[in-house]
Amino acid sequence: MARGDQRLRRAHRTARPPQGRARNRDDDGIIPVLARTASEVEAAAQRGRVLSSDRTKFQVVAVLARQERARVRTEISSDARRSSMLKRLDGIALILAQTATRDTSLLALLAEDAVLSDSARALMRNLLQDAGLDPGTVEVAPPELPAAPTAAPAAPEKRVVPQTVVSRQLANPFLAPDFSAARPSAAPSRRLATWELLGPLFNSFERAGGGASPCMALPAPSSLQVPGGRTLMPHQGQLVAAAAAGHRTFLLADEPGLGKTAQALLAAQAANAYPLLVVVPNVVKTNWAREATLWTPTRSATVIHGNGDTMDGFADIVVVNYEVLDRHVGWIGDFGFRGMVVDEAHFIKNKSSQRSQNVLQLSESIRSRVARPLLMALTGTPLINDIEDFQAIWQFLGWIDDTKPLAELMQALEETGLTPADPGFYPAARQCVVDRGIVRRRKIDVAADIPERRIADLPVELDDKVGRSIREAERSLARRMVAQYESALARRKAGPVVEGIDHDLVRRIATRERKEATTAKGGENAAENVFAMMRRIGQAKAGLAADYAAQLARSAGKVVFFAKHVDVMDAAEAAFSKAGIRFSSIRGDQTRTVRQKQIDAFVKDSDVAIAVCSLTAAGVGINLQVASNVVLAELSWTDAEQTQAIDRSHRIGQTEPVTAWRIIAAQTIDARIAELIDSKAGLAARALDGSEEEVSSSADVQLETLVAMLTDALAEVR
Repeated sequence: MARGDQRLRRAHRTARPPQGRARNRDDDGIIPVLARTASEVEAAAQRGRVLSSDRTKFQVVAVLARQERARVRTEISSDARRSSMLKRLDGIALILAQTATRDTSLLALLAEDAVLSDSARALMRNLLQDAGLDPGTVEVAPPELPAAPTAAPAAPEKRVVPQTVVSRQLANPFLAPDFSAARPSAAPSRRLATWELLGPLFNSFERAGGGASPCMALPAPSSLQVPGGRTLMPHQGQLVAAAAAGHRTFLLADEPGLGKTAQALLAAQAANAYPLLVVVPNVVKTNWAREATLWTPTRSATVIHGNGDTMDGFADIVVVNYEVLDRHVGWIGDFGFRGMVVDEAHFIKNKSSQRSQNVLQLSESIRSRVARPLLMALTGTPLINDIEDFQAIWQFLGWIDDTKPLAELMQALEETGLTPADPGFYPAARQCVVDRGIVRRRKIDVAADIPERRIADLPVELDDKVGRSIREAERSLARRMVAQYESALARRKAGPVVEGIDHDLVRRIATRERKEATTAKGGENAAENVFAMMRRIGQAKAGLAADYAAQLARSAGKVVFFAKHVDVMDAAEAAFSKAGIRFSSIRGDQTRTVRQKQIDAFVKDSDVAIAVCSLTAAGVGINLQVASNVVLAELSWTDAEQTQAIDRSHRIGQTEPVTAWRIIAAQTIDARIAELIDSKAGLAARALDGSEEEVSSSADVQLETLVAMLTDALAEVR
């Protein structure tokens, strides 16, 4: 019998009796103390930050739980009591086992040769004292995890196969991948076979001089016109021409605002890389489907939400976000995709993450089944910073594996005639990698291609529950106006009869609703008026807008973030703090001194990445031209107010074209208001010449929004 087990038995025999009234026996002894401590370690593992103190707790709980189990089995005579205590110890064992599956390094603390540190022994004494036991001199046997048959590792999220995918497979049995299209094998490596090459390849980018090109040679575009009457910018046309000429792997690292989405979609069309898989962050997946309909209107696109119940298995372009890829990776690997695009590819830089492993698995599956698939990694992150972060991206593209360059890159390195021992190897090796498909252009490099200021709409899908609630509020408002309209018609006793919808009456009803909404202070219908709905939409978009702003800040430098409501600003700032991003806050309730201090921090401190600004308070009178990217988290009611905000960055002294990213809640009144603002302002004045003329008042846009809502609702009921 282990001396530690004996010690715990003696501690129980000398336990201090409870003072005062009798307590619940389940609250006494060491078990509740161990359960509480195990839960603390579990919480730390869930947060992803297991500190040394948490590791000590894990080891001590395992040791004491083992000893308590042995004591209970031999000393507790009551079958019911013994069974109850062993069941509670099984629960502690389950917590420990699940925690160890999150951080497998904890398992080393349960090894036979694991040693208890002084801090572990001190913690053990403290836990015994907390349990009312006499710790005496702590002597323990080697720890082991308590037996717990139910403590299996947490199962991965359930894999699914959408029914529409099954339907496609049944309807098109000849869509199975053609395994006969084997990739041609390159000549075996000779001179470089014994060299470690990945480190030198990464170093070749760090050693690059200022004149080294970050972009492969690209052909001149054959045409800039695309279906639907749209026109490519020259730098976009170059990449599409490269795909048409047969190039099939691209690390497209253009700065944000240079149209990477359009380039990827048109490259897929030029390469006939259908079906095409597009893996993106959640915040942009709706926008990808929208862009697909604009740039490749002859190709159908579908978006996977959740389990994919609403996706179209027959679509040419399948868009899925990283967060749900886990449950779909099985059928996607067997679907027969001929191309794959990974947007915001720096998301996969951590090769140990599940999202990275999923992407690499799918890439390998596609490359093993298709002779020359189109593979594109899109990211705005500069190539020369933290180059090792690109190891997973290069692996996704098929340029390298875990240990060495793969055939095409190895062949190119062999053809240089150099080894890492030669001084000329590094620039030559870097060029070999660049030639595999690195494309990097900055706004300033292609300034002639793009307007000095432009607005890019980014539609986002709201959370299911929140989105349903907002859409129901819109329907409720429309029903209320329809009832008012029909009541007014019923009260008519004279006058001309109007066939169909009486648009004059519609405008009167909408005018009254706008007036009531403007003066409303609360009450039964306050949550259903147009202003309350816009505020709710802003709150629902706050996290998505902040997420996109954070992505821009990491890849393109400083960002100005505008919101109309204080609670939206609060939510965004909380998201930035959680992400470890420093920001300035510019609000209307600040003193002049505080306001200037916040502006100076954003302008002068390179570590302050985002300025969170009130759309009304910070939209005029300040200079934020250090940023060329602006995020409009909420819509204003006029184009002039929106333009004033953008012009905090787009002003004299700005050396780069400015892009304003307008976050739009899809399938809500948000999208309608954006269209109305644009129609009132005029596209040319809004996107090209920077006109600040206020074509209409905010009241006009509010009124037209309500008129459109009522008109649409009446059309549906007639």
